[in-house]
Amino acid sequence: MMFPLLNLSWAPVTANLWTLDKFVWADYRLAVLFTVFLPLILLVWAFVQQAAAIQLLLTIYWKVASLLMITVYLMIGGFSFSFVAGLMARLLIPISLWFWEDLNEEIREQRPSALRFVFVAWRWAVTVYSAIGAVFLTFFLPCAFSATRLTSATCQAWRQPPLLYKEILHGSYTNGFVAFFGIVGLIVYLLVLAYFVFIRLGRQGRSAMS
Repeated sequence: MMFPLLNLSWAPVTANLWTLDKFVWADYRLAVLFTVFLPLILLVWAFVQQAAAIQLLLTIYWKVASLLMITVYLMIGGFSFSFVAGLMARLLIPISLWFWEDLNEEIREQRPSALRFVFVAWRWAVTVYSAIGAVFLTFFLPCAFSATRLTSATCQAWRQPPLLYKEILHGSYTNGFVAFFGIVGLIVYLLVLAYFVFIRLGRQGRSAMS
């Protein structure tokens, strides 16, 4: 009778991990769609249409959203603070899309067009996606502050898509070597962010064009 009892005790855990794996993979797929493919298409479209405000806002977005790619490389290396970096990315992306008063006003005053409609729809969609993702990711922040939790199956589930990405594009390199570029990227990112917050923001305020 011991074996059925053991199976029953492990069944909920296995089911929860399977559900989490499905969610994590779905989250990464949505991230590729909403934060990579669609803004890339919109940037090319804005360049062709010479929509300066949308083009500038998307350029700013790409600079801020680069933290998502940095997070992937940190996840490959198994760094605990990758969870903090991922949460930061999900918070900073919506801010970067709505922060600039001059760009918001110019986009709002543009004549209706297919580009403007799709861009506004994408901006709202990625904002909602980032907000929901940020809320959900807060439940996994203990992974960033506990070595024991970090090695758990729950925390390691978030590493599976980045590890597959590494095998596809960087299969001949070690995880540590690939993660080194994530660390360098994070240092540069934080330096640029600090410059913006403590120097540029005081000079220009919420104006992106000045």
